[in-house]
Amino acid sequence: MIYAENILICIAVPLAISLLFVRGSARRFIISFLVGMTMCLIGAYIGGFVDSVTEMSTNDISIFISPIIEEMTKFAPLLIYVLFLEPEEGRMFIVATGVGAGFATFENCCHILTSGAENFIFIMIRGFSTGIMHIVSILAVVIGLVIVRRFRAVSVAGVVGALSLSMSFHGLYNLLVSEPGLTSYIGYALPLITSILLYAGFMRLRPDTSEL
Repeated sequence: MIYAENILICIAVPLAISLLFVRGSARRFIISFLVGMTMCLIGAYIGGFVDSVTEMSTNDISIFISPIIEEMTKFAPLLIYVLFLEPEEGRMFIVATGVGAGFATFENCCHILTSGAENFIFIMIRGFSTGIMHIVSILAVVIGLVIVRRFRAVSVAGVVGALSLSMSFHGLYNLLVSEPGLTSYIGYALPLITSILLYAGFMRLRPDTSEL
């Protein structure tokens, strides 16, 4: 058993103090990182509740339920930020990256404390696969939101469509890695390959972050 709240405090306090000494995009990223870690903890609470009230197996929850819970908890603060502050595109990418990185980092820390850090292969998978997956999924949402905003088509359907894309990607990853063998190797490689493709899309959109 680990005490996730204590882990969150331990990581969050130095980052919160650092906000006193930074401005601009650095402060925006750190705040988003803190929000991402907090949303990861909230998602764990919700997932634990669903696990306790359903008769689904751990594997089924991982494939069908966890992607919905985790992507919604990551997306919620980003959606609030976009709807109420109407930020520039560059700021949207900064906030999304911070939320995704904070979520992935906190989840990795909890998993390492639960399973140990002596297995180097496990650590590499957590960092280069699962960790990247959380960033990729939320950046895919942002790219979708940027596209619909540029076409002046921001609507409930557009937002739900972007969120559904991230849920589907997350669910596909969990499905692929749920069984050992070739499919798991494909799943482990999927986030890194997708991140390269998203970077290409990011460069095509070219949001200006130089003054943020």
